[in-house]
Amino acid sequence: MNTQSPLSSFLILLLLVIIIISAASFTSSSAQNQITLSAILEDQGDPERWKSLIVPAIEELRHRHPNLDIQMNYTTYPYNDMREKLLSAADNHTNIDLISVDQIWLGEFAEKGFLTDLTNYTKTWGRGNDWYEANWDGGFYNDTVYGIWAWTDIRGLWYWKDMLHEAGVDPNSLRTWDGYIDAAKKLNTILRPQGIEGVHLVGASHSPDIEFYPYLWMLGENIIGQKSGHPTKGHYWFPTYNGTEGVRAMEFIKAQIDAGIKPQKNHFWGKEFLNRKFAVMLEALQHHVHLNTTEQKRDFEQKVGFFPMFPVPNLSYESSSLMGGWELSIPKTSNHKDLAWELITIILEPKILAPYIVSHANLPTQISIGEGSYVLEGNKTIPYYSQLIDMVKIGHGRPNIPEYSQIAEHIKQALDEVYYGLKDPKQALDDAAAKSAKVLGW
Repeated sequence: MNTQSPLSSFLILLLLVIIIISAASFTSSSAQNQITLSAILEDQGDPERWKSLIVPAIEELRHRHPNLDIQMNYTTYPYNDMREKLLSAADNHTNIDLISVDQIWLGEFAEKGFLTDLTNYTKTWGRGNDWYEANWDGGFYNDTVYGIWAWTDIRGLWYWKDMLHEAGVDPNSLRTWDGYIDAAKKLNTILRPQGIEGVHLVGASHSPDIEFYPYLWMLGENIIGQKSGHPTKGHYWFPTYNGTEGVRAMEFIKAQIDAGIKPQKNHFWGKEFLNRKFAVMLEALQHHVHLNTTEQKRDFEQKVGFFPMFPVPNLSYESSSLMGGWELSIPKTSNHKDLAWELITIILEPKILAPYIVSHANLPTQISIGEGSYVLEGNKTIPYYSQLIDMVKIGHGRPNIPEYSQIAEHIKQALDEVYYGLKDPKQALDDAAAKSAKVLGW
């Protein structure tokens, strides 16, 4: 006999409906709260490096958003593959939330419509004044922020103290163009019979970065400049590297060739110096010196000297150097732009980024890291770390316009023509600039 009242039956039914609706709502809510951020990153020569940045940053992001189940999937590629992978992702409209961008690629990707405008994000963030000026400016293209320069590197002058002593060369003579060339002659006379070159001269694909740009900049000129009268754009970029200053810089290169310095087509980013195949080298050598203690650093500095500069025409000139490094950007295809931006700001927090910079001998783009207490850690194990950081103030970035890669190739060809006696400096640069002007639409 059924003794259950109609009211009881109704209440039971209502309870079941509520349970079913709540379960469905919970399932739907859980699905909405699961978010996976994706990234394409340059592997830094060691894909595992990114973990020391991504893991703590994602943990902090989750802490800030307890209602979200945030996951992170990222893929790394070697430098030589990175640009093509990013271009492919842009062409395929692949959903990506974060990418690392070489500073010189920024304009190309922005022109292709691949990058998110970060200008309003940065204004709200309000941390731009903590960046060294050249590094902050390097994230702009056409007055719009598309990337934040996260860390950098810089080249300086390294030398083996015993080799210079053996050849009777005063290290301070390396500071000026004439002294540098005279030192090379003395070093080659003594060291070549031992299979050692006195001075390293880059003949590889990136030769303009080290063998031309720093000298052009210290003479007060730039690679390109703005000019009116462009056939289609009115006011646009025009090559300026073949002016009086550019020719003078290239003549210094020719003087090195005339002194018997040989261009090196193969480049091992400083390893050839550490293997004592060269007495003097201009390079970001610090990345290849793996020291762990203050004592090891001190021992290294007893053997290897360093000047935070490139040779200058005379000591009245301020030196210059080229800065590399990586910028963080958000593709337009991202479905989680606000979270991606927040992740970038967390990665850039000094407490997360500074240990990464020090452990890999990179240099900071943020003043608070470069001039704060974090320098103390770098000084313990990275040779000449404070002097390297000082060089950021004289560092320059390359143009980030879409045509830059072609312009660099024109300058590379001009260098080769001077290296191998095919043209004099002025003719080589004028011919290169004519090609660059055509690429720029003049």
